[in-house]
Amino acid sequence: MHLPLDHGLVCSNQLTDELVTATEKTTTNQLVGSTQITNTCNANSRQHETKSHDTVFVDLTAAYDTVWHRGLTCKLLRLLPDRHMVHMIMEMVGNDRFTLTGNGNRSRLRGLKNGVLLGSVLAPLIFNIYIPNLPTTISRKYAYADDLAIMHADGDWQALEGALSKDMATLDEYPQTWKLKLCTTKMVSAVFHLNNNEAKRELKVNFNNETLPLCFEPKYLGVTLDRSLTYRRHLESLRKKLT
Repeated sequence: MHLPLDHGLVCSNQLTDELVTATEKTTTNQLVGSTQITNTCNANSRQHETKSHDTVFVDLTAAYDTVWHRGLTCKLLRLLPDRHMVHMIMEMVGNDRFTLTGNGNRSRLRGLKNGVLLGSVLAPLIFNIYIPNLPTTISRKYAYADDLAIMHADGDWQALEGALSKDMATLDEYPQTWKLKLCTTKMVSAVFHLNNNEAKRELKVNFNNETLPLCFEPKYLGVTLDRSLTYRRHLESLRKKLT
């Protein structure tokens, strides 16, 4: 497994299967991460106004807490040739112990089999090592920590629905294999385009036999997006906070 690192970013340059992952946690880097999506949409939309870009914003439930230690060890061994180094890393991120207390009784000490320590320096990097081999999809994939977005562009609305629905079914298999869990209540779809005649058009992206809710102004990494990617609503919100 190859994991190129450049200022905290993990990137794949394949046009049909792109994963961009950021390990930085500052607001500035969150904005940079989100514009990886919006800039792509704006550039393509202006060149091909008939194309729409449908996006599904995927959220993982307690992602850092559900990192499977055994699976993480396997991925670290593929990345690092030194078993002693892998053992040292796992001792730092996976050496937590706990006991349960109730009715005056205490259980014996047990070790956690999942999770990395939130707030630690290594946590974002470890999580990026854990998730870069997401399955191949028709859509591009963008990730910032545990927030994942998949995007597909097409001039045919039914093709958009079909591609995203198929990709969601593909992605659903990965969390099950690696003991992660999708937060279905937070997942929404959104569409970005410049065609005012289709402003109220609703897409039907299916996941687990249910249609994902469509959000006309989704928030991704703290930035409110709109259909034509003007940032108007986000800037209005910032202005109100400053006045």
